[in-house]
This record gives sequence, C-alpha cells and structure tokens, in this order.
Amino acid sequence: MQTDSKLSLAVRESLDEYFTHLDGQPPHAIYNMVLGCVEKPMLEYVLNKVGGNQSKAADMLDINRNTLRKKMATYGLE
Repeated sequence: MQTDSKLSLAVRESLDEYFTHLDGQPPHAIYNMVLGCVEKPMLEYVLNKVGGNQSKAADMLDINRNTLRKKMATYGLE
C-alpha cells in the first residue's frame, strides 16, 4: 500500500480548507489555483538549486527550455 507524500497531504488539506471557506460561493478555477501554488515555488527552488541556469533547470524538471521560459514569464520569474 502506497502512502501519500507530504506534498499530497498538504494539497488535500489546502483543498479541504478551500472548500470549507467558500461561504456559499461556487468553486472556481481549482486546477489553475493548485497548479500555481505548487508550480511557482517548485520552479523557484529548482532554478535556485542550479544557480539560475535554465538549461540545467529544464533538464532537472524534464521539460523543454522554452517551456521553462514560458512558465517563468507566467510567474514573473527571472
């Protein structure tokens, strides 16, 4: 039996909190909300680990460097 990672548990807890505090409002854009909360700090962390080297970061993330650049622009990262 596989147990959830700390990250998975944190996402579940955050979603529980989100749904608890909707105050009657319908949920909206959950996918982008969660992805943004996880993706930006992940990109920042990896870029910091490689000293800002985008090629190394893209390789570590297993994404194309142009995709990395696009995501960096989306989140205002340099």
